[in-house]
Amino acid sequence: MTIDMESLRPWIGRVEEMADIASPAPLAGIAALLDHEEPPEGVLPPLWHWLYFLPRARQSLIDRDGHPQRGGFLPPVPLPRRMWAGGDVRFLAPIAVGATLTRRSTIADIKHAQGGSGELIFVTVQHEIFADGTLAVSERQDIVYRGPGGTNPASGPTAPEGDVRESLTADPVRLFRFSALTFNGHRIHYDRNYAVKEEGYGGLVVHGPYVAVLLLDLFRRHHPGVAVTRFGFRGRRPLLDTNPFDLCLSGAELWTRDAEGQVTMSASVEVG
Repeated sequence: MTIDMESLRPWIGRVEEMADIASPAPLAGIAALLDHEEPPEGVLPPLWHWLYFLPRARQSLIDRDGHPQRGGFLPPVPLPRRMWAGGDVRFLAPIAVGATLTRRSTIADIKHAQGGSGELIFVTVQHEIFADGTLAVSERQDIVYRGPGGTNPASGPTAPEGDVRESLTADPVRLFRFSALTFNGHRIHYDRNYAVKEEGYGGLVVHGPYVAVLLLDLFRRHHPGVAVTRFGFRGRRPLLDTNPFDLCLSGAELWTRDAEGQVTMSASVEVG
């Protein structure tokens, strides 16, 4: 497929603004999913701002993959498979439960690349989130679009187990609950027939944001009271629901390790 990059470049610089309230109900939901006894009080834990500013496209405007149709805020990339590839989040001020939220999002860049699985398009989105008028979060979000087939990169060296390691099974109920909390309609997370036959995965795909939340939750449970000021993460290969996987931690470095011993996501934390 030949991709007309010139037709996508007008999206660079496009801005979208949304408003929300940091209501407590989603916080209770994700606390339950993470198996916490109680939801947080006072302020949002880091990354939990992802429970707000959810997509609200009308049902008639949903595409076949479950995402909103392309060509709105995000560019109409013609490649069929879309994934959240990673990002970098800076936590600048606390977000109080109940705060009035505003998010200003900008398409920062669109790039074409050639990967082992074929053509790739990377879309970089920059978010600024204000809580009661104060800039609280600055976030870069990297979205990758791929062609059909070739879902896994070549295997690398076996990942270490880490100083801390917890095993988890991402069963369909967990994935469904996270999809519901984030109003994520992407069918690869709950429709096994679609994920395998249409997008070529070996099972249901674990959400990248869910994996990132799990990793940072692991860090915070082993470092209670520490203020996280920055979290960066990168997806390395799809993580599937077909086998248990490990959440690993050594110092400020975190990663997930699949049943084949491969890193599926790597991350790092900065604290203040």
